[in-house]
Parts: sequence; structure tokens; C-alpha cells
Amino acid sequence: MLSGEAVAIDVQPIGFLLRAVGAIIDMLLGFALFILWIFLRIWLLDAGILDEATDRIATVTALVVSFVILPIAMEVALKGRSLGKLAVGGRIVRVDGGAAGFRHAFIRALLGVLEIYMTLGGIAVLAGAFNSRSQRLGDMVAGTYSQRVRTPKLVSHVPQLPPALAGWAQIADVARLPDRLARRISQFLQSAPRMAPAARARVAHDLLAEAAPFVSPMPQASPELVLVGITVLRRERERRALLNADSRAEKLTGRRVGV
Repeated sequence: MLSGEAVAIDVQPIGFLLRAVGAIIDMLLGFALFILWIFLRIWLLDAGILDEATDRIATVTALVVSFVILPIAMEVALKGRSLGKLAVGGRIVRVDGGAAGFRHAFIRALLGVLEIYMTLGGIAVLAGAFNSRSQRLGDMVAGTYSQRVRTPKLVSHVPQLPPALAGWAQIADVARLPDRLARRISQFLQSAPRMAPAARARVAHDLLAEAAPFVSPMPQASPELVLVGITVLRRERERRALLNADSRAEKLTGRRVGV
């Protein structure tokens, strides 16, 4: 997907099975509300509060509230989410990635009466099973789909200086690496635990050979440990450079304010 600034954004739609589970939860909520009305209706009829005419009006109103107004209200209030979507980690958004509004929720709810409640989900299953984004008929008409918003938490990988290189780090001179090489080293250190030992050693040796002209002196350690040491030293020196730049900017700002 491309944003308005022509930036590619990777978004994932909810899978068919998860979306079906979320829809079932929302269906059960609607049926539960209508069943609650049935019990209330029996009490009102016994108490003489409802007669035949008002009972029909109230029943139709309860149907509309349970299966149309409730889904609309939940999606608008929760910004594209409902009880079922909260359970499976989804959110209704426009096909361009923007937030869905009342119009989208209204169209989806109206068509949902046909494809979900009147056919017990038959039309929705047929539409979603043959659609790459698992869109049901209401989504196709409204121009929406269910986006995955619950993703696995990324584990931050911050390399630490190996104890064997502590002495070398005090005298080492590591120049700035080319951006492409630095990115390749960082990607290797993140994926190294999942690599085969032979491939891991070969890639580490090749990367160290490319980084060698920027390091003096070269420590006596395994190539992968040296790459970790190079990465840690460059990170610390760039951090200190940023802190020094911020400090100088603050001093200049303070002088200007004083003048």
C-alpha cells in the first residue's frame, strides 16, 4: 500500500478463520441482546404494558437495535472495532488504509443483515473465502477490510561489548562504516543465531574482511565477536556525537536568548 507521500506501508489483513471467529462473537452478542428483549417482552406482556400493536412495533425495534444499530454504534465508538474484532486483533479500515466512518459502518451493518443473519453467514463465508483480504459483501460495497492490528512484539536486539574485547575497545579506532555495510552487519548479527554454523562463520568472515579497512588495530578474536565489537563502538561514538551536538545547540540557544 502507498501512502499519500508515496511511502510503501506493509499492512496485513485478518485471515479468514480469525475473521470468522470475530464475526461469530459479534453474532452471539446480537442474538444475546435480542434474547434479552424476548424475556423482557414476556414480562411486559404479562404486566399488561404491551398490547398486540405495540408488541409488534417493539419487536421490530429490538431487531433493528440488535442487528443494525448495535454493530454501527460499536464500530463508530471503537473506531472500526467491535467485541469480536477486539478478540481477534482486527480493525475495520478503508481499502486505502484510512479510518472507516459512520457511512462505512452503516453500509456494512445493512448488508450484514442479509449476508450474516438471514443466511447464517453463508454469503459472507462464500465472499470471504475467495477474497485475498477476506472481505465480505458489505466490505466490498463499503470499500473496507479488516486490518490486523495485533502483531507480535518485536524483540529489540542491542549488542553488548564482549568482555574479551574490553581492552581492545579502549585503544581501537573504528571509522564510520559505509551505510550499506553497517546495515548488512546489523542484519547479520540479528539473524546469526538462526543460521547454520558453516554459513554463519563464512558470512562473518566476509563482512569482517569488508570492515577491516575501517578498523585499527584488528583484535585477535573470532570474526563474529569482532563485528559485535565494531557495532558497539560505532553506536557509542555516534551516540556521544549526538549528545555533544545537542549540548552545543542548547548553549547557542541560551546565548541567543541572553543577548
